[in-house]
Amino acid sequence: MTDPDLQKNDPANPAQASEPVVSKPYVMPDDPETGANEALAKEAADARDKMLRTLAEMENLRKRTAREVADARTYGITGFARDVLDIADNLQRALDALPAETRAAADPGLMALIEGVELTERSLHSTLEKNGVKKLDPAGQKFDPNFHQAMYEVPDASVPSGTVVQVVQSGYTIGERILRPALVGVSKGGAKSAPAAANDEPNSAS
Repeated sequence: MTDPDLQKNDPANPAQASEPVVSKPYVMPDDPETGANEALAKEAADARDKMLRTLAEMENLRKRTAREVADARTYGITGFARDVLDIADNLQRALDALPAETRAAADPGLMALIEGVELTERSLHSTLEKNGVKKLDPAGQKFDPNFHQAMYEVPDASVPSGTVVQVVQSGYTIGERILRPALVGVSKGGAKSAPAAANDEPNSAS
């Protein structure tokens, strides 16, 4: 008598063989290299961001340093220039104090002295300009409180009100800054404005 269990497991009898075992798909565990690559990519991005910020800060520092060096070169002589202006003022006062008739009748010795003072004044102003210090000549210009200091008003109807008609003391600039404002006299009660003149035309026509 045949054992049913033996018949069920008999390989010679395919019909009675046990059902084949179907293997499940193999699922790979998380690849440790994938996580490592993501971490490296993040570190690289962070490093690049830090590098760009550092480069930007270095560029800003370079520009700021260059600007400070330029300012130091331009404005470093401000105190010295103010002291030199006193010499320029004294030379100008000496020339202004000389009457025109005295100059016209001056002998060769006096004329040489006068010309020497004028030459010294021109040389001084030329040296100042080479170092960025320029003299202001506001006569005839509109009064500008940024560069001029009004000392008094002068009644003068021949020019618009607010025009510089007299220069008491010359002003100077250094670079783009005011070194010393010009002391001036300003016109008062000048010519009428254009709108007022236009309003008078119909009356004159009538």
